[in-house]
Amino acid sequence: MPAPIEFEGKILDIDPDATERLILDKGGQKLGDKFMRRHVYDIVPGDRSKWIRLRDTGDETTLTVKEITSDAIDGTHEIEVGVDDFGATNAVLAMLGFTPKSYQETKRTSFILDGAQVEIDAWPQIPPYLEIEAGSKAEVIRVAGLLGYAETDLTGENTIKVYARYGIDLDTIPELRF
Repeated sequence: MPAPIEFEGKILDIDPDATERLILDKGGQKLGDKFMRRHVYDIVPGDRSKWIRLRDTGDETTLTVKEITSDAIDGTHEIEVGVDDFGATNAVLAMLGFTPKSYQETKRTSFILDGAQVEIDAWPQIPPYLEIEAGSKAEVIRVAGLLGYAETDLTGENTIKVYARYGIDLDTIPELRF
């Protein structure tokens, strides 16, 4: 059985303050700011299409398997479960033979806008971007339109490809910190 589809689009290189004002002006509700940390593990070394992510958002810790089938809004499949402890889960994965290929930190400001999750994400070394996640590709495009963006402004590229746009090979950075 294939993993569920994650319907998500990114708008790159945004002004975080102006974007937050726009989201709020359009009726969005701010949920808060988070500092997140994650370990990323290869399932098969060198295969960029599928990986494991262990992420701590400060509120919850999750273990996710992500699979990319395309760079489209509906090109990511994922299965995510909650786990109790970031360090202990990392230790369990190590016992299963998985070594983190990287540790990454991000900052996120979260909103709900017209039924969609809207996030302003800040990653080290690249400009902030807007991420819209909703129940369908059409909903992602519709919410982007509410904010003045066209479907052509959206990308479904994963983080490795976003970094590559800025000339950075994320696979060569074992620790990505602020």
